[in-house]
Amino acid sequence: MSTPIIIGGFGAPDSELARKASTLVERVHPPALLHHVHRTWWFAEFIGQKRGLKYDREAVYLAALLHDLGLTNEFAADQRFEVDGADAASRFLLANGYSESKAELVWDAIALHSSAGIADRKQSEIALVYMGAHVDVMGLFIEEITPSLIDDTLALYPRVGMKAAFTAAVAEVARKKPRTAIGTGLGDVGRRHIHGFDCPNVCDLIDNAPFDS
Repeated sequence: MSTPIIIGGFGAPDSELARKASTLVERVHPPALLHHVHRTWWFAEFIGQKRGLKYDREAVYLAALLHDLGLTNEFAADQRFEVDGADAASRFLLANGYSESKAELVWDAIALHSSAGIADRKQSEIALVYMGAHVDVMGLFIEEITPSLIDDTLALYPRVGMKAAFTAAVAEVARKKPRTAIGTGLGDVGRRHIHGFDCPNVCDLIDNAPFDS
């Protein structure tokens, strides 16, 4: 059995399923995104502990590690990348004996992890995955985590070009599936990073709705 990783006195879940999830993401993600999903767990855990929340730590760990499967070639399908990832995670968990109710919770956490103003109003597990991911991508909520915990996490999971790698991965989704960028941050990335990118503007969709007014 592997030795659980400890940061700031907190240990990562080390169940058989947790190890399988870790092996899966190590196989499908490049280093920058692999380290991102691990940091997402740690930042979620630090915030959850600081706030004194009650939550299923393994569910948060699984959702955090699996939350970007929709950005990978293997698991990208035809939905929003968050939903592709949630679907892939659910299939993986159910195939490994995870309960349907917990798999549904993980599905929600992954599908909603980019949904500010929604995820943070849901169950703690869902809110924490959203917050952990956004600490790492945008620096939101970082003031809730002590600098030493940030430093220790980065020492184990360095950023190794995270900003460029994440932007490129999201841009590729926008390039392949521009309709999924409507009304999301993918549209911002596409317009800035993809030459000739275009996706319907919400205002145009409203104006062109098949009604007189």
